[in-house]
Amino acid sequence: MKRNRKQLRRGFSLLEIMLVLVILVVVGGIVAVNLGGVQDRAFQQTAKSEIQNYKKFLQLYKLNVGSLPSSLDALYEQPGDLADPTKWTQLIEEPVKPDPWGRPYQYKLSGDKFEIRSLGSDGQENTEDDITS
Repeated sequence: MKRNRKQLRRGFSLLEIMLVLVILVVVGGIVAVNLGGVQDRAFQQTAKSEIQNYKKFLQLYKLNVGSLPSSLDALYEQPGDLADPTKWTQLIEEPVKPDPWGRPYQYKLSGDKFEIRSLGSDGQENTEDDITS
C-alpha cells in the first residue's frame, strides 16, 4: 500500500504550488522596491548631467552672442530678436529634451544670471528633490 501512495503522488499539491507563488510574489516585491530607488537615483544623475551640459552651452552662447538667451530653445533654434544674427551658432543637435520625469526644464533669466531647474520626481517647485544649476 505504501508503494501505491508514492506512485500516485507524482505531482505537486495545491498547497505546495500556492506556497511557491507566495514566495515568488514576496521576492518580486522586494526586487521592485529596490529597483525603484535605483531608477530614481539614475534619473537624478541624468538630470544633473543634462543641466550641467545646458549650463555650459548657455555660457558658450553668451560668449558668442554677447548676452544670454531668453529660453533654452535658442541653443537649438535661432531666436528672431537677435541684434546680430551672424553671431548665433546652433549649439545642440536636437531640441531641448524634457527632464527624466517627462517635464520641461525650467529656465529663469535674471540679468546676467540664469537658473536651470528640474522639478524632480514630485513635480513641485522649491522642494528638496529639485535639481538646479
